[in-house]
Amino acid sequence: MEIKDTKQNWTLNVIARMFVGLVFVFSSFVKGVDPLGTAFKIEDYLTAWQFGSLSFEWLEPATPFLSMLLITLEFLVGVMLITGSFRRITAWMLAAMMLFFTCTTLYDAITNKVDDCGCFGDAIKLTNWQTFWKNIILDVPTVWIVLTRNLRRKKRTERDMLVVIFSIVLIVIFGLFNINNEPCIDFRPWKVGNQMVDMDENLKVKSYLTYRNKTTGETEEFLSEDLMKRMEDSAWEEQWEWESSRVEDPHEIKADGFAMLDLEMADHAQELIVSDQYLMITTLYNLEKLDEQAVRSLQRMRDFCDRNGIQMVLLSSVLPEQLQDFMHQNELDDLEFFFADATAIKTILRSNPGYMLMKEGKVIGKWHYKKARNVLDVELN
Repeated sequence: MEIKDTKQNWTLNVIARMFVGLVFVFSSFVKGVDPLGTAFKIEDYLTAWQFGSLSFEWLEPATPFLSMLLITLEFLVGVMLITGSFRRITAWMLAAMMLFFTCTTLYDAITNKVDDCGCFGDAIKLTNWQTFWKNIILDVPTVWIVLTRNLRRKKRTERDMLVVIFSIVLIVIFGLFNINNEPCIDFRPWKVGNQMVDMDENLKVKSYLTYRNKTTGETEEFLSEDLMKRMEDSAWEEQWEWESSRVEDPHEIKADGFAMLDLEMADHAQELIVSDQYLMITTLYNLEKLDEQAVRSLQRMRDFCDRNGIQMVLLSSVLPEQLQDFMHQNELDDLEFFFADATAIKTILRSNPGYMLMKEGKVIGKWHYKKARNVLDVELN
């Protein structure tokens, strides 16, 4: 199909490239902020997907590389679209990526094997169907970019190569920095400065009830105190029926499903986090990936906390026997330890191990084990 080289068609090509390019750059940036989070999401896909006897779990060790590859390609295509570099190659790269994304998200929306695609990292959460329709919207300008790839095309090989090289170097350095540190921008609940438990004793627990109108089918949620007034009207009570209820406790930890379980499965999260004393939570979700530097970091952090009167606890998803053996072998037997789901631990800190300092329900600081010396910069009151 031949598209005429008119001003209108060229303008639409520029608008399409800018729109899709900016979406790709934004998407790759929020993934590049947290490459390990993207790697965990790829791991979810590899675990969940299986076609007959074909499975992809054997690729799990390569997820950090696959994460950086995806981030780099997405950023590169985005920048090339915006700058108009190698327009023919870029158009076909874009088409291939959008075909893959669209098919992947359609399958995911239908099967719901992975509940969040992670296309915008932790910055923006979309349902599987929202993600699919987002890709359908992007497919429209993508088709136009492919059809108009030859309009007013100029040969600027040296300039375009510089764009490609600069883009790759920039995003790779940015991604590697965030792999070797905690993400430079934290979109997760356990962000430094966040109050994870509201300490205001005057706040009360609120109960909400949802009622459905028997005639129209509409639903409405009521605060329990307000509902009592409505129920004084017998006519209202005949028209509405109870459907569901929920409780909103302002003193609960603001992270769904978070727990710190002991060997008897008792949860100590609330009492530890709301303490008026400093608490250093050390997260550990994989023993096999620990190197000598990581173990030394654990020992030094234990000593630092002992000297400064900070309670240090180990939060792990490792099997109890394996964790206790590890602690004994590395002279960490004196550490108090608790257990939590691996996903919950990875949500707190990407580093393995990682450190989070809390006091009175507030996140004071977070550190990658390679940067644990920075904890010395925190002023302890």
